[in-house]
Amino acid sequence: MLGVLFLVVLFPVYYGLVGSFMGERDTNSFPPALWPKNGLHPENYSNALDIIPLGNQYLTSVLQTLGITLGQMVTSALAAYAFVFLNLRWRAFWFGVFLSTMMIPFESIIIPNYLLISQWGLKDTIAGLTLPFLATGFGTFLLRQSFLSFPMELRDAARVDGAGHFRFLFSILLPLSRPSLAALGIWSALSAWNMYFWPLLATEDPKHQTIQIGISQLQSSDSDSPGMVLAGVMLALFPTLLLVIFGQRFIVRGLTAGAVK
Repeated sequence: MLGVLFLVVLFPVYYGLVGSFMGERDTNSFPPALWPKNGLHPENYSNALDIIPLGNQYLTSVLQTLGITLGQMVTSALAAYAFVFLNLRWRAFWFGVFLSTMMIPFESIIIPNYLLISQWGLKDTIAGLTLPFLATGFGTFLLRQSFLSFPMELRDAARVDGAGHFRFLFSILLPLSRPSLAALGIWSALSAWNMYFWPLLATEDPKHQTIQIGISQLQSSDSDSPGMVLAGVMLALFPTLLLVIFGQRFIVRGLTAGAVK
């Protein structure tokens, strides 16, 4: 059963890879061809590179992903530490208020964010792409659950040794929470890499747009070709595919951290 499910899940990736080397005769045939019967067409990749500024868009996507991932990891770690180890008044209430931000759809606040970015002159910049996403309620919740699994005696022992809040956080707590941090980093990176709506609004120059916008430009170009579109999709898919393959064990360990004491 697992083998059958594996083939079902793997088939879109297989067809995307094989279809990126197909010509229009294969992609438009009925029934659909599962293999390039009329020869390979590696020029689909070069054609995709000619239509969109893929190099600049790749760099923009990488910088946006790194900025959002690092920002969410830092803010989530600091907020989770405050909710667990600081003696705050009404701590549970404020944590509930913090988590309630997860229930607000981004579409409902996208207009204020867009107006703010425009007024600050941050359109077509990395700052404009990353600023609205530097904090996340999910990351705070994930790391808080992980921090709750650590005994308070560990914090007391560090305090006796003279460790302050930041030294305890960065020297002891975060190194012991690497699975949760890795899970948060992978989740943030995948979410940032696959963004479409916000980069479409926050950028106008094709050189400052992300790879996801570039793929849609391939589909609407005059030389529209299914094989060329699939070539662009595969170029955008490779980084996330490698991230999931090599980081899946951290995702599982991070999401289950704190579930069992």
